[in-house]
Amino acid sequence: MKKFFDDIKKDIKFKSAGPGKKLTEDTSPKPEVVQGRSSVKHDRHAPSEGAQRAGAAALARIEQHQKPKVHTSQDAIRTQVKRELEAEAAALAEKEKAAAAEGSKVPVKDPTLLSVSGVYFICPLTGATLTKSEREVHIKEAILMRFEEDEVEASVMMMHTFNKDREKVKAAVDIISKYVENICKNPTEEKYRKIKLSNKVFQEKVKSVEGSREFLQALGFTSVMLPIEGQEEEEEFLVLPEQSPDALELMKERRDRLQRGEPVRAQLDRQPQAFRPSPNAQRFELPPEFYNLTAEELKREQQQRSELVEKNAMLRTKAMREKEEQRERRKYNYTLLRVRLPDGNLLQGTFYAWDRMPVLFSFMRESLVDGWQPFELIAPGGQKLQESEDIALAECSLVPAALLTFAWDAAVQADIAAAGGKSPTLLKPELLENIRSLS
Repeated sequence: MKKFFDDIKKDIKFKSAGPGKKLTEDTSPKPEVVQGRSSVKHDRHAPSEGAQRAGAAALARIEQHQKPKVHTSQDAIRTQVKRELEAEAAALAEKEKAAAAEGSKVPVKDPTLLSVSGVYFICPLTGATLTKSEREVHIKEAILMRFEEDEVEASVMMMHTFNKDREKVKAAVDIISKYVENICKNPTEEKYRKIKLSNKVFQEKVKSVEGSREFLQALGFTSVMLPIEGQEEEEEFLVLPEQSPDALELMKERRDRLQRGEPVRAQLDRQPQAFRPSPNAQRFELPPEFYNLTAEELKREQQQRSELVEKNAMLRTKAMREKEEQRERRKYNYTLLRVRLPDGNLLQGTFYAWDRMPVLFSFMRESLVDGWQPFELIAPGGQKLQESEDIALAECSLVPAALLTFAWDAAVQADIAAAGGKSPTLLKPELLENIRSLS
């Protein structure tokens, strides 16, 4: 590739010399190419300034189109996953198109009447609010952008996030950790600082995991073509220069970061919203994202369930009813909860159907001015929810939506009143500033 560009430069220089200026080919011996640099003999007849500009522009265009791939560059990393991102985006678009076609079989709810416009997520790297179909591609792009700031962090994120098979990731992490361990124990042994890319273990366990090569390059490994005894053609190796004691300690720290790595996942946006007192508090109109089933499937199952209830109401045992309830709860991905406060205002939030009870109580504490005070949440039917119980919202029949009742601990409130204290303002100012009325 270097010779190709040298020939291009010579050709451009010849063409840019202009008419009447003959350039003879240099036939004198040329020095060998050393570490990618070559000596070029300059002609004594310098081209005009305009010709130089034209030649430089042409060379820039050629180099732009013929730019070689360098795995350590941001451009190369983007190219590596470009096709995957495009394929995922196309697959998601096709899936959404199919879902829309399926949903068109039943009446579409007016978006203005929905209790919440949809389910949204927050990218932990950029803070962007995303739909379900946008989150995966956005996170991948955000990780790639991190290479400009911290190659180690970005490659660790890449390995743990881009690969779905957690066992494969663990195997790759273990092998790379072994590479580092061997290098640190034998810093002067060259064989431990060379990785043959055609090696079967590397091919099957490391190369197949996206981000593994980027992490090795972040450690300092570079790609080198080396001769193999008994073979005519050279093979590619990743080679690490001999490291100083301080560099070895840094390698260990980077290995530890790889071992501690976790997938980057979009966080559910709970969309906290305060509402004024309303007789419509128990009315919920949910968008399709809340359900595992399509609207048509839900409608069909509801009809079948009604028929079964009529036929078998007297025949079902308690175990049968519980089994049916569990099956019913699995239809929902998310749940929309409203909490009626003592002043009549409502607080609404979106949750995963399988979020545990402490998540709900934490949401409430973060929304209250005095969230440190003990309080109770009462579910429909009078059931008191316990913060200490490690039970899912779906298991408490709080899906796909429910209205809860909030109450301060009576004993604490009595003590505050006896001391002459006043009932505190409930919701934080930022929630009250955006309070709305339910439709």
